[in-house]
Amino acid sequence: MLKRLEFLLPLIGVAGLLAVWSLVAWLKIVDPVLLPSPSATFKALWNGMSHGKLGLDFIKTVQRTIYSTVIAAIVAIPLGILLGSSEKLYRSVEFVIDFFRSTPASAMFPLFLVLFGVGDRTKIAVAAFGAALVILFNVAYGVMNARKTRILAARVMGASRIRVLWDVMLLESLPQTFVGLRNGVSLALVIVVVAEMFIGSTDGLGQRVFEAQQLIEMPDMYAAIFAAGALGYGLNLLFLTIERRFVHWSGR
Repeated sequence: MLKRLEFLLPLIGVAGLLAVWSLVAWLKIVDPVLLPSPSATFKALWNGMSHGKLGLDFIKTVQRTIYSTVIAAIVAIPLGILLGSSEKLYRSVEFVIDFFRSTPASAMFPLFLVLFGVGDRTKIAVAAFGAALVILFNVAYGVMNARKTRILAARVMGASRIRVLWDVMLLESLPQTFVGLRNGVSLALVIVVVAEMFIGSTDGLGQRVFEAQQLIEMPDMYAAIFAAGALGYGLNLLFLTIERRFVHWSGR
């Protein structure tokens, strides 16, 4: 019986958060203008998603995040496999990868604005850049850390270098690749939302948060924040589900 109820455990934290939030709002510990009640916030979320502009903003952010992640994966996965197949090659560019991976994406906005101008291309490009570095790092290390015994066994059985790379290294690196994809899509979403706030946007969840904050429409602001959080959680869960379905040998 207890095992059947385990799926309800995550709801305990949600219930606790809502209880504390409701208590703070009821006691007016924080100005009600700045912290509306959960009911007011979720009413704004429902209205915005069902027949308001929030639903359209949500779709635009989803599109930009998906485009960014797909571009990053197309570039970073093959390059990560190539670099990871030769540790010396990876070490020769490791500083460059780590340097840009450690650089805040917001610091790259001016450069991408110069290259692509104001518009969707800049938002997608800078998000793809940040996500690609995370994916590249994970793929390369996944390939380099492929189990040596399986590689040696494949070579003993006469497998060519290409077959070893494709049938052993690539498959062995898939768990780490999915870690990179999950981190990459999360980072892409963060960058897209921040870019929507500050790079001349007329739509998107970031623009919706910023506009609501400027107009002191706090229920709408919190609704947009919750929509962004739900999107990030959903994308991470999607990649985790795909990983469990197709990378069933992970850890074995």
